[in-house]
Amino acid sequence: MRLHVDLLGYLHLIWGAFGVLTGASLAVLAVGTNVAAIELGSAGPAEQAAVWLFVLSALAIGGFGFSTLVVGRALHRGRGRLRAMVLAVPNLMIVPFGTALAIYTLWVLQNDDARRMFGQPPQGPAGPPGTWTEGR
Repeated sequence: MRLHVDLLGYLHLIWGAFGVLTGASLAVLAVGTNVAAIELGSAGPAEQAAVWLFVLSALAIGGFGFSTLVVGRALHRGRGRLRAMVLAVPNLMIVPFGTALAIYTLWVLQNDDARRMFGQPPQGPAGPPGTWTEGR
């Protein structure tokens, strides 16, 4: 299971790097749009709204990417299980790569072996194996 957790950490680092780079590119686009609007003399409310939309998108995507980088680093250090599962929820909406990463994150981190690695009790039924009964 350690292999899966390490791979998950690397995937979070890669996905976070893409998020940070996307946020940075949107910030550059916001600056370029603002400069172009000023140069053309058409820096009206619509152009300023577009610039602010780029800025807010850059902050949101860049911030999400940075938090994913932090989680990837924490997974390599044997921490960050809960944070990774929390980030998996919004990742479900980013089709197809975020969805695949979220499903893999939840599958790996809900495994009993991974739970033990992070100091959590196993999820399985109480008692010796094979003695679980209905009605518990």
